[in-house]
Order: sequence, then C-alpha cells, then structure tokens
Amino acid sequence: MKISFLGAAHEVTGSCTIINANGKIIMIDCGMEQGPDIYENCSLPVLPAQIDYILLTHSHIDHSGKIPALVAAGFKGHIYSTEATKKLCNIMLLDSAHIQEFEAKWRNRKAKRSGKGLYEPLYTAEDAKLALKQFVGCEYNKIYKLANGIEIKFIDAGHLLGSASISLTVTEAGQTETIVFSGDLGNHSRPLICDPAQPDVADYIVIESTYGNRLHGQRPDYIGQLTNIIQETFDMGGNIIIPSFAIGRTQELLYLIRIIKEQGLIHGHENFPVYVDSPLAVEATNIYSSDLYDYFDSETIDLLKKGINPIVFPNLNLSVTSDDSVAINIDKTPKIILSASGMCEAGRIRHHLKHNLWRENSTILFVGYQSVGTLGRIIIEGAQTVKLFGEEIKVNARIEQLEGISGHADRDMLLDWISGFKKKPKTIFVNHGSDTVCDEFAEFIEEKLAIKAIAPYNGAEYDLISGICLDSGNKNKIAKPSFKNNNKKESIVFNRLFNAGRRLLAIIESYKEGSNKDIAKFADQITSLCDKWEK
Repeated sequence: MKISFLGAAHEVTGSCTIINANGKIIMIDCGMEQGPDIYENCSLPVLPAQIDYILLTHSHIDHSGKIPALVAAGFKGHIYSTEATKKLCNIMLLDSAHIQEFEAKWRNRKAKRSGKGLYEPLYTAEDAKLALKQFVGCEYNKIYKLANGIEIKFIDAGHLLGSASISLTVTEAGQTETIVFSGDLGNHSRPLICDPAQPDVADYIVIESTYGNRLHGQRPDYIGQLTNIIQETFDMGGNIIIPSFAIGRTQELLYLIRIIKEQGLIHGHENFPVYVDSPLAVEATNIYSSDLYDYFDSETIDLLKKGINPIVFPNLNLSVTSDDSVAINIDKTPKIILSASGMCEAGRIRHHLKHNLWRENSTILFVGYQSVGTLGRIIIEGAQTVKLFGEEIKVNARIEQLEGISGHADRDMLLDWISGFKKKPKTIFVNHGSDTVCDEFAEFIEEKLAIKAIAPYNGAEYDLISGICLDSGNKNKIAKPSFKNNNKKESIVFNRLFNAGRRLLAIIESYKEGSNKDIAKFADQITSLCDKWEK
C-alpha cells in the first residue's frame, strides 16, 4: 500500500495524489497548475491506461483541470465525484478545453509570423466530452465499493457546492487502513453551503494548508463592507470590478448583493445594475439555482421552499456573448461587474481591468485568494502599472479586498478538523499550500497535536504499511520558465508521443501469456510500423 504525491506539494495548485493498493491504482484529483510553477514536476509514474479510478474532491480546475488530458492519453476508468461536482465539471472542463483551444489558435498565429513551431492544446473539447462520460455521481456519506477490499465515502467539505473530503478504506493482506483526503476545507458560516462535516476515522490524513499559517479572525460584516464600497464608488460615478471565480465565489457575492438590494442599503442608486460577465459563471449560476437541495445549507433551503431564488434580483444581467461583454463598458452607468478569472490570469476580467484600472473613480474589489505571480496578486501588492493586451495600463483605481470571505478554512479550523477524529491518525501529510506554509503547518500539527506530520515534495512516495519513505521527492526549485519552444514543437506534443510509447510497452507486457501465433503477429505489426517511420 503506497501513496505518491504528484501535485500541490509545497505548492497551492495542481492537486494530484496516487494510491497503489490491492493491485489497483487510484488517483485522487488531477488538477491543473495555476500561476508560476515553483518546483520541478515529476512525470506520472504509471501509464494513464493503468490507472483504475479517479476520485475527485471538487470541480475547481486546480483539482479537476487535467482529467481530459489523462483521458486523451489513455485513461479508461470511472471518475467518482459527488453529483453536484459532476454537474459543475460538465461546464468547467468544457470551458477549460475551449480556453486551451483558443490559446493554441492565438499562439499559432504568432508562431506562423515568427517562424516558430506550432503549439498543441493540452486537450480539446472532444477530450473533455469523453472524460465527462466517465463520471459517476455519488451521494454524501454513502459507502461505495470500488473493488475487493477498497471502499470510498464522500463527506461534505464545505468549500464549494458538492465539494468533498474523501475517505478511502483499503484492506490488503489482512490489514485495513483508512486514508482521508481533506480536499479543500471550507470556511465557516458562508452563504449557500454547509460548514465542513467531520469524518470519523483516519489512519492517515492528507490535508490542505492554503491558510495553514493564518487566521481569519472574527467573522467580518460582509454586507457592511460590500455596502460601503458600493456606495462610495457609485457616488464617485465609477464601476466596481470584481475578479471572481466563476463557480462558488460569484454565487456567494450574488447572494450578498441580493440582501443589499432587498434591504435598500444603497442610497441614490437603488436599482443599480449588476453584470455577471462570464459564460461559465452564468451556467454555474443556473446550476446553483436548481434543485440540488442536498448541497445547500438550511437557510438557503428555506428560501427555495418559499419560492425565493437566493442569488437572483432585479437588474441582474447575465452576459454570455462577446457582444454582451463589449456593451458593458460602452454603458457609462455606474455598475458592478463580476467576471472571471478570479486571479485575473485569463478571461473577460482582463478587458474590464483595461477599461477601469486607469479610472480614479472605479474600484477593483478582490474577493478571493491570489496566488503569487498572478496578475491579481501583482495588483494587490501595489503595482503602479500593469500590461494588458500589449498595452501599459496605469493603476489609478481604488484597490480593495473583501476581508474574511475566503473559501478556505484557516489554521485553527484545520486544526479543529484534525482534532475531531475519534483517534489520532498515524501520520498527516500536508499539501496544497505555499512552499513555507506546508512546512509551518506540519510543524504546528506536531507541536499542538503530537501527531507525526510531513510536508511531502513532488514525487515523494511512502509505504503506508511500514511508514517508510520510499522517495523523498524533487526538492529542486525551477530557476526560470521552461515553456519556450525554441522553434520546436511544444513539449506537450512529444509527451503525447512518449505516453503512446509507454502505453504500447504495457500492451507488449500483457502478451507474455499470449499464444506464440498472436505474439508473432503483433511483433510483425510493430516492426512494420517502425519500418515505415524509419524510412
């Protein structure tokens, strides 16, 4: 029984972990890295076709974003998630695929002009559609048997609609071990969704540490903060631009704005317009407005039973087409614009920043975590100018942050969650945190709870029976960007070829027990293919 860490190790994004047990290979999350890569990544230690199952904690791209690429490379197994996560991935993965394809077209136009090699998207919309067919929707707190001696259970993580901690119980060689993956644990008392639930038993825990060295403090007055920012900005005649994650944070803000409008807290601009300018956010808002009662908190369920949609209000405008988006900035009426991406790395938010960052009467309101190196983080840290679409833009707008609205549990909430297990686990693995935060939180766990805690690096492997570290992982930091193509095709193309070769080797290995006639025929086919490409 072995655990391997392949993503979000001493980094915040790109979650990916593998369990080898009972002859099965189980991957937990398969996320895309967002923001700069800090540590050199290790290659996948198995062929995608050899992975039996994927267990997905939630739909955010840093947990789900590479699943279509894995499918394109040969993964054929089921992808287990909650039903709400399955529905959200239906829109998120397709949206991600469209972004990959759009970027490829844009980069290839530049490549043709400069004589450089062509760029291949990480995956296509067709790859995403194939991946979506492999999803299996599950309920909270129900035990699902994957194979002999392997069971899973999804527990509400309180981070996003349908988000889950995953309990994986394995019986191998007469010994039973339970590994609990926290996923992203949510903050408390947030709109729409429940607080994180408490799993009962764990021999091993893999826990996130996004806020592993920070406290949120007393729960802020979200309504009061937001009301003041809206009133002051509108009185100056400006716009409020909110870079917001399309799924989760956008819907939470709509919930708060509905209350502000309902209670008449804004004076002189009572029917102010609100725009959700993100096709993905619009689709997600429709899912949040559906009948997924099992995933909402009691307050939201009460509103729905009364026929009140908790995230819809007068003068809410859902922008889908590019023409809709352009029209927003033509209209000079003071307004709120919620747009993705939440860290300002891509999407329509960059256009709205271009139109508003230079305006002294406008406000850019950040409502979520900004990874180091992202445009959002650069603006928050006081940049005087930023470059957007090749143009230098002066930062004159008021820069604000909505305090305390984080979707992640803070250090003490994480500690309380660990303390809630019925008995102490043998070991806690700390991941999904900034480089030093992972180490700090691991030390804090050992100091406060007297439980062994490890912050593994990318590629680290541990035997869960003996507790021995089999590989300490890659501790080499990346010195400089590695994405320049130097007039060659991007490495992703070669990786596809390399994975195809590894897949072929696995098939060859399976022929060991075949008949001589079949082996000879297969060998002739491979030889013929090699002869063709060697000419």
